[in-house]
Amino acid sequence: MSTSRLIYLPLGGAGEIGMNCYVYGYGQPGEERLIVVDLGVTFPDMDGSPGVDLILPDIGWLKQNKARIEAVFITHAHEDHVGAVGHTYADLGAPIYARAFTANIARGKLSEYGIEPGAVQTCSAYPETVTAGPFTVSFLPISHSIPESSALVIDSPDGRVIHTGDFKLDTSPLVGEPWDPELWAEVSKGGVKALVCDSTNVFSHTPGRSEASVGPAVEKLVAEAKQMVVATTFASNVARVKTLAEAGERAGRSICLMGRAMRRMIEASVETGVLKGFPKVIGPEDASQIPRENLMLLVTGSQGERRAASAQLARGKYHGIEMQEGDLFLFSSKTIPGNERGVIRIINQFSEQGVDVVDDSSGEYHVSGHANRPDLVTMQEVVNPQIVVPMHGEHRHLREHVKLAGEKGRKGVLAVNGMMVSLSGNAPEVVDYIETGRTYLDGSVQIGALDGIVRDRIRMALNGHVTVTVILDEEDEPLGDPWCDIKGLPETGRSRAGLVEVLEADLGQFLGRAKAKTMRDDAKLEDELTRIVRQTSQNEIGKKPEVTVVVSRLT
Repeated sequence: MSTSRLIYLPLGGAGEIGMNCYVYGYGQPGEERLIVVDLGVTFPDMDGSPGVDLILPDIGWLKQNKARIEAVFITHAHEDHVGAVGHTYADLGAPIYARAFTANIARGKLSEYGIEPGAVQTCSAYPETVTAGPFTVSFLPISHSIPESSALVIDSPDGRVIHTGDFKLDTSPLVGEPWDPELWAEVSKGGVKALVCDSTNVFSHTPGRSEASVGPAVEKLVAEAKQMVVATTFASNVARVKTLAEAGERAGRSICLMGRAMRRMIEASVETGVLKGFPKVIGPEDASQIPRENLMLLVTGSQGERRAASAQLARGKYHGIEMQEGDLFLFSSKTIPGNERGVIRIINQFSEQGVDVVDDSSGEYHVSGHANRPDLVTMQEVVNPQIVVPMHGEHRHLREHVKLAGEKGRKGVLAVNGMMVSLSGNAPEVVDYIETGRTYLDGSVQIGALDGIVRDRIRMALNGHVTVTVILDEEDEPLGDPWCDIKGLPETGRSRAGLVEVLEADLGQFLGRAKAKTMRDDAKLEDELTRIVRQTSQNEIGKKPEVTVVVSRLT
């Protein structure tokens, strides 16, 4: 009897939404040959990760087992699935497989690191297969809010796994392939060991709506607008961008795309043949010459991103174009939890300009790209897996999805990041726990979330900073008074004297009475000076700042 096993290990995306990274393995325990599914990013916020540019999954375990990795497969081109390929390629070195549109985007990511396009292999849809060690993998088309999304059909000696990726059941997605239940039933008819399934909308109890349902409402809104129309959506939702552009064209408006990400996605869609018949567009330099009532801008920044086109228009001017009273701004998007403040800030800025803002609170101008609860039930019924493994969701989503599987008589397992699950037996079994976490891209350097760098940055933001400089002569005596520089602190405290003056006076008194032993010991001296700064600051301003002490000795 073989002791080889089939394992599933999420390193990102299970217990959170974003930063997807999943590992499958087959072989003897500890020697399994591995494939990686998706390498995504998530985005920082000023509260928890100030100054950070991107957040990547911690691939430390994969780096340790680099020699065992056969391949990387990317399900689709959203940033939370493909955004880390360039940042991780040097550490993993495995060939990357994706369908044409996703491969186009992935190559762009790799080119930023000088990596040749050949690192990404372009694959066709099922039934074409890729052999990767003990695995045979196919890209199975599924509808989502970006072209050419695919589930993965992963065959191993211990059975077939279907990894859905992100999906919805849309029979008329406008761009990309529709949901084809007959194809999925055919793929599943031989038996499916495990369905590893998107859990994002498990709490939404109504069936999902088709992308095609958005068009009529958008067209009516644009046709009735009196002045300039500006609309924003997710740049990757090519079908929505096309719907918006067509609505503008039918209303007799010239269409202008604004924002690098949106132009990049449309270009990639045209280059790879997934987008046809997109309305003619004009450049920003020409848009400023068009009468406002004949112009429609499609812009990036649906989530309130400060540097995106939406935010720049809200602050004043972008590429020479300004919003005016009576213009219409449409959010054809859902605000992702956590982005509310940025979006509301933009709405208020537009309001101050007299711009009429329409969001999706009515439910008319956006549909989700993820399967709702009834659609998850349909997926389970079509595939009929032995095991359901929820992924792509916060803990509450995964837990609810496991319950849903149980209600339908199927075995489910709640596996969050770092839980290695064996799928080989008749029931899933957690067989190991791998340390996982986050890696920050900070400028051009990757740092660990636990390295202390961001923690120090947060402390300085919360408490301010004091630099103390002391010069000592050859006899270990102070040469002049100590001096302080403060950052992020009020200049005057409770004593109504300058904070710097009070700090320098207290530090000077200490140095005047300090023992020779302390004055000779830099570490002890720094500790004492830090303690005095924090104590004096607490008394003066009610805060204990971060402190840097510089001791210079004349020799």
